[in-house]
Amino acid sequence: MDKALKSEIIAKYAKTEGDVGSPEVQIAILTQRITELTDHLRANKKDHSTRRGLLAMVARRRKLLTYLNKKNHAGYLQMTDELGIRRK
Repeated sequence: MDKALKSEIIAKYAKTEGDVGSPEVQIAILTQRITELTDHLRANKKDHSTRRGLLAMVARRRKLLTYLNKKNHAGYLQMTDELGIRRK
């Protein structure tokens, strides 16, 4: 992920100027990285270290989504719809 794309994602999901730590921003950035790694692993099936990193990112995103669901259910629904993430 290049700087321009990351800045665009942050600008779209940030609550205030300079907000990079809110769950919404973190989930959006992780989703982009997960998408890129998924494409990489389709081409490189034996790259097990990347697969392990991908699974860690998916777990981190799931924890953030659970937290967002508890704190802001409407925001959770909006994020999952916008990013195309399946809900439990």
